[in-house]
Amino acid sequence: MMKLYSIARCLALLCFVATTAMAQSRTVTGKVKSSDDDNYLPGVNVLEKGTTNGTVTDAQGNYSILVKDNATLVFSFVGYGPQEVQVGNQSDIAVVLLPDISTLEEVVVIGYGVVKKTDASGSVATVSSESFNKGVVNSPQELLMGKTAGVSITTNSGAPGNASTIRIRGGASLDASNDPLIVIDGVPITNNNLGGSPNILATLNPNDIETFTVLKDASATAIYGSRASNGVIIITTKRGGKEFKINYTVTGTAYTAPKKVDVLKGDEFRALMNQQWSGTPAALSLMGTANTDWQKEIYRTAIGQDHSLNISGTAKKIPYRVSVGYNNTDGILKTYNFKRTTASIGLDPTFLNNSLKVNINVKGMLNDNNFADQGAIGDAVAYDPTQPVYNGNKRWLGYTTWTTAGPEGPSINLAPGNPVARLNLTDNTSTVKRSIGNAKFDYELPFLKDLHANLNLAYDYSETRGRNNVRDSTQWVYLPTTAGGRINPYQATSKNQLLDFYLNYSKELKSIDSKIDVMGGYSWSHFYNAGSDSTMNQKSEGTTRVNVYESEYYLLSFFGRLNYTFKGKYILTGTLRDDATSRFAPSNRWGLFPAVAFAWKISDETFLSESKTLSSLKLRLGYGVTGQQDIGADYPYIATYTRSDIAARYRFGNTLYNTLRPDGYDANIKWEQTTTVNAGLDFGLFQNRITGSLDVYEKESKDLLAKIPIAVGTNFTSTLYTNVGTMKNRGVELNLSADVISTDDVQWTVGYNVTYNKNEITKLNLTDNPDFNIPLGNVGGTTSGTIQVQKVGYSRQSYFVYQQIYDTNGKPVEDAYVDRNNDGVINTSDLYVYQKPDATVYMGINSRLNVKNWDFSFSGRASFGNYVYNNVAANSTYRTLYNSMQFLSNVSKLANDTQFTTAQNTRFSDYYIENASFFRMDNINLGYTFRELYREKLNVRIGAGVQNVFVITKYKGLDPEVSGGLDNNFFPRTRTFFLSLNATF
Repeated sequence: MMKLYSIARCLALLCFVATTAMAQSRTVTGKVKSSDDDNYLPGVNVLEKGTTNGTVTDAQGNYSILVKDNATLVFSFVGYGPQEVQVGNQSDIAVVLLPDISTLEEVVVIGYGVVKKTDASGSVATVSSESFNKGVVNSPQELLMGKTAGVSITTNSGAPGNASTIRIRGGASLDASNDPLIVIDGVPITNNNLGGSPNILATLNPNDIETFTVLKDASATAIYGSRASNGVIIITTKRGGKEFKINYTVTGTAYTAPKKVDVLKGDEFRALMNQQWSGTPAALSLMGTANTDWQKEIYRTAIGQDHSLNISGTAKKIPYRVSVGYNNTDGILKTYNFKRTTASIGLDPTFLNNSLKVNINVKGMLNDNNFADQGAIGDAVAYDPTQPVYNGNKRWLGYTTWTTAGPEGPSINLAPGNPVARLNLTDNTSTVKRSIGNAKFDYELPFLKDLHANLNLAYDYSETRGRNNVRDSTQWVYLPTTAGGRINPYQATSKNQLLDFYLNYSKELKSIDSKIDVMGGYSWSHFYNAGSDSTMNQKSEGTTRVNVYESEYYLLSFFGRLNYTFKGKYILTGTLRDDATSRFAPSNRWGLFPAVAFAWKISDETFLSESKTLSSLKLRLGYGVTGQQDIGADYPYIATYTRSDIAARYRFGNTLYNTLRPDGYDANIKWEQTTTVNAGLDFGLFQNRITGSLDVYEKESKDLLAKIPIAVGTNFTSTLYTNVGTMKNRGVELNLSADVISTDDVQWTVGYNVTYNKNEITKLNLTDNPDFNIPLGNVGGTTSGTIQVQKVGYSRQSYFVYQQIYDTNGKPVEDAYVDRNNDGVINTSDLYVYQKPDATVYMGINSRLNVKNWDFSFSGRASFGNYVYNNVAANSTYRTLYNSMQFLSNVSKLANDTQFTTAQNTRFSDYYIENASFFRMDNINLGYTFRELYREKLNVRIGAGVQNVFVITKYKGLDPEVSGGLDNNFFPRTRTFFLSLNATF
């Protein structure tokens, strides 16, 4: 009986404890989101501390868990720091997880793989989408401008969709391509642009880009071997995730011309003509009575719109992202228009229990262009402002035209064309289609889990069709008879194919505290181009030129890389690539390109482990060799012939026969090679609130590929490609980034970078003559003459000019130059090298400030030591006001500074080589974000901003930033005002 009583008492006690426990338990619900993108996190582990009781958040970040009142919940997610929350009397707990710097290592993309940024041994820079220049809708290159040291980006014009000149650590070549290799989602694209396509990156919608990774030194780029002498830019586009997301962005833009060439107005022109040509009635009689602002007649305030829609998420366990974009932008030059429709699909399925990972990318673009006739820009500067746009003639379609024997008479061929007529009577249009796609397979071999087989199959296909037609009865076109107009259709196709296969083995060797990563593979690339164009007049009186071409070349490569890490802080990387190109003869076809790099994480040493100031410090040392074969000819080692056109045929009897002219060639042409030595420091201070890198480098290119002139008297064409010498680039780079303020409500980040680069040609080995040079840089406004030169001891593309003599008031004396060789005669022997177009120092600054829902950012660039040849001013002298062929030309007001009247050689004076150092504020942007609208699922950001805000410079021309250094009436850069709306659901 007592035993039964004891059992009953125990049961009662257990029931009381259970009842009490149930009474002290509660269900806790809530949401978990991330602080970096304000999105809800699926798959977060929610655990009652000290127990096995737990759950995970669903696709919308929701969770629900039954716990004790005194419980502590632990929230954890890969890449984020864990967070503990006391339940207490709470039933609804919302949690924001912060990225954990110690666990979320920034991963950077390198050739054929990825690596943690802290483990990178080469000079690598990454710019992510959150740091991009805001408001960019036309040209993806502009997202990167001024963001990292060692990278100079110059937009070639203000035309919408325009291309940019990109240089990484200066140009490494003379006449071979100086453009970096661009890799889009694993597809290296060619630098050759199809006719009719303004930009090799026009395929990409800027809104689709996630990151730019820039590989700068040879230890980082050598894995790409033959195509990496000028650095590598790897573009990674955005991918799908677990959470379903819809994003729509619309941007409206207004484009204006911030500055125009300051030319004489009609009344000023008449006054100057009466002063300079008072004794020449024939000149004065040509003037009209109008006051026409020709630049106002051709420019306008242009409007543009850009739309981008993307949908991402996971469907049937397959992450996906689909996007479409549409851009329609007018140029400030009337009739110019750029239209682009883009679409992209990204799929990331996995198979075989996640042992086979596949990445599929397909991008497509349809681009319609109306390029207008940009010759109207120069004509608007030069056309007589006393003439009206229309004078009522019939022969020239009513447009004022320089003629002899009255308005209906024959035109004067060499006179400026009516700029308004050029725009209205020209049909310079094109349609470009392009698709880039690839499928990457990463297979974890079942018999050796650390070994992966990788296959990348890719293509890049593009085609263009266009025309550059001109109406008949136009003064500036003579095919084959005067005023016959022009019919100029063209079409071109480009096909690039790629196959990469490589094995990667990665293994932790815990017994010796090491890790090895070995990769080896094979690459095959095929490049094919074909096209045709022809020119005839509008009356079809005869074909003046027919050009049909077809060409291809191949690249084959074997490559390998070994990464060895010891104790997590000593990293050794070795790379070897063996390349072959069909552009060179079999005996010179293969090139071997090695590289080695070492990195030491100094901050991981015990003597720095207690430092409260120094958060991280890494030393990098690198050496490597890369190759170059990207020249403008596919068969430079083969003897070829060019068929003459209609103007160069021989007559035998009554028949005209075309001739075959031998082209210049070098049977022994070989690889250009660039050797780079790099030393760098990566550092972080005050818990990485301040981070940066410092690099010192030297690049030496030997066996430079260049197009040189052939001696007069030979039977060859005028130039050939050959190897000519050596060139060096030496420089220093500094990148800094600081989190000035980092609180829940305010975040302020500031970035700064500066680059010093000195370029020098050290050898041109075709001759021992110290005066040997290679001329280049044609002077606009002349039928012959160059203003630049490649010469030993000087920077590439330096200016080659006469040394101007000045009077006591500092004004240039007309036709007076220094007799530099003291022979008593001023001739081309007195030309000397003076300044260069490339900057010696360039820098970038940017800032991003977030105050609660407000964000404000700006970015700017500075350039020092760059000089520009002001060809507009050189062509604006009093001498050009009146031409004895009976026409007048306007001049820039800069002509008043010189008042040159008779000299023919003034345009080759160093007076026109101007210091074009500048500071440009590229972008100012302000935005406000409305968060958690519509059931807390919708975020909307409204933004406004200005691009090309202002420029500070002493340069007298239109714009100091001129690619190549020759300012000859280029399409003005615009000042852009934009409004944007971005909605994410």
